[in-house]
Amino acid sequence: MTGSDIPSSFRLAYVPGVTPTKWVRVWRERLPHTSLELVQATAAEAPGLLASGGADAGLVRLPVDRGVLSAIPLYTETTVVVIPKDHVATAAEEVSLAELSDEIVLHPLDDLLDWETLPGRPAVERPATTADAIELVAAGVGVLLVPQSLARLHHRKDLTYRPVPDAPESRVALSWPEAEVTPDLVEEFIGIVRGRTVNSTRGRAATPPRPAKDKAKDKAKAKRGGAGGGSGARQKPAAGRKPQSGGRAGGQSGKRGKPRGR
Repeated sequence: MTGSDIPSSFRLAYVPGVTPTKWVRVWRERLPHTSLELVQATAAEAPGLLASGGADAGLVRLPVDRGVLSAIPLYTETTVVVIPKDHVATAAEEVSLAELSDEIVLHPLDDLLDWETLPGRPAVERPATTADAIELVAAGVGVLLVPQSLARLHHRKDLTYRPVPDAPESRVALSWPEAEVTPDLVEEFIGIVRGRTVNSTRGRAATPPRPAKDKAKDKAKAKRGGAGGGSGARQKPAAGRKPQSGGRAGGQSGKRGKPRGR
C-alpha cells in the first residue's frame, strides 16, 4: 500500500480507562503522512460507533457482537474496590467479596463488570455513572468495584483502592468492523499493538514475486555479458598465449637488457 492508495487518516475509538498514547506515538513515527484521529466513546457507545463506521478501529471492553465486529483481546484488568482512605479495609493488601458483604456496594448504570450475584448490600438508588458513584464513595455512602484503570482515572486524594481477586474482571480488546479482508491500516495498527517490528510485511502490501520467465531472461543476459566481456568479468587468455605481465610490447618482462659490446 503506497502513494495515493494510503488513506489520509485513521480514526481510533477508545473507552475510558484505556490509554492509547504509546501506540499512537509509534503510529506517528511509522506513518507520518497518515494522521491518527482519536475518538472518545463510552464503553456502551463504542461497539455501535464501530459498527456504523464512526471509527476504523477501537480499544473497547469485551464482550462485543462477534457477528458484527472482529476483536483481538489485549489484556485483562484487575478489579479493585474504591474506598475512603480511612476505611478499615485499607489495612489489608487485598479484599475478598465476602469481606464486603456488610458494605453498601454501589452499582452504577454504566457498570462494566459481569456479575452473577451482586456483592454487599444494594444502595437505595443506582448512580447514573461511575463518576457519580465515585462522588458517593467520597461522601461515605458506600464502596465501588471497578477495573483498576477507572479507579486511577477518577483518582481523588481522599480515596484509595484495593484489589479484589475473586471479583469478575474486565477485558480490553482491539476491535473493528467485521470484513472478509481486514483493511490495511487496521492491520498496521494490529501490528503496532502486538509489537511487530517496522520491517514486518504483515499489514503492508508485499512486493509481488517476479515471474519465472523474467528470472530466466536475467540469467540469459548474465551469460551473454560474461561471454562478451561486457559484464566486467575477467577473460581467459586464448590457448597457447600467456597473459601479458604489463611489460613492454614484444613480451619483454620490463627489465632493461645489457648493452652489446662494441
